[in-house]
Amino acid sequence: MDISIDFMRRIAHAAAAETLPRFRSQGAVANKEQGSFDPVTEADREAERVIRALISAEYPDHGILGEEHGSENISSRHVWVIDPIDGTRAFISGLPVWGTLVGLTVDGDAVAGMMSQPFTGELFYANASGAHYEGPGGPRRLTTRKTTSLAEATLFTTTPALFKGDARLRYDLFERQVQLARYGTDCYAFAMVAAGSVDIVADPGLKPYDIVALIPIIEKAGGVVTTFEGGPAERGGDILAAATPELHAAAMAALRG
Repeated sequence: MDISIDFMRRIAHAAAAETLPRFRSQGAVANKEQGSFDPVTEADREAERVIRALISAEYPDHGILGEEHGSENISSRHVWVIDPIDGTRAFISGLPVWGTLVGLTVDGDAVAGMMSQPFTGELFYANASGAHYEGPGGPRRLTTRKTTSLAEATLFTTTPALFKGDARLRYDLFERQVQLARYGTDCYAFAMVAAGSVDIVADPGLKPYDIVALIPIIEKAGGVVTTFEGGPAERGGDILAAATPELHAAAMAALRG
């Protein structure tokens, strides 16, 4: 099925009405994970609430999986996967590299998705017509870079500290093979793969709502998204995105050691 850009814009605008007024407002932050720090804010919860309401009104038979409000009807062939603020740590730090992620799976495959960054006024989305951008500089079709060599690649990861044990050693060797490595930016780094500014993102331990929306955006722009082992990324896990199939293969081999 196709999802109209008008519906994606409606989702983006509704979520922005909840997130932007609370951004850089010094609001309360709760911790979801005892013994660690997994922040959640009122903006997370309220943005997901309005997104779910729009989806339920438009597609009442579809399922929904959200980070903050759980799942409903996920036995449906069509399931929407929501992360109202991907990058809550950036959000509470005042950094505009968070985004609202909403993706649609059909029989488990990600077929449409959007990433909205309302502070910068950007919308990255993919539907049956391809991968597209709206924002500063005007609308355009998204296309990945044609990089095939690690030596010419720009790599992002949230932080190397997420790689544990031998995986950290393999990551460090991998990073030394690329031209430029940068850290952080959560979903924004994946969007930059689709936009042709970043070549590789390697992030371990992602949840479905961290990646489902981004899969069709990257794939329809010409890139590849899988687990580190080459499996489907829709269920999350250790996720590798790359601008070209050749670069993806080289990065996957490097991460395996």
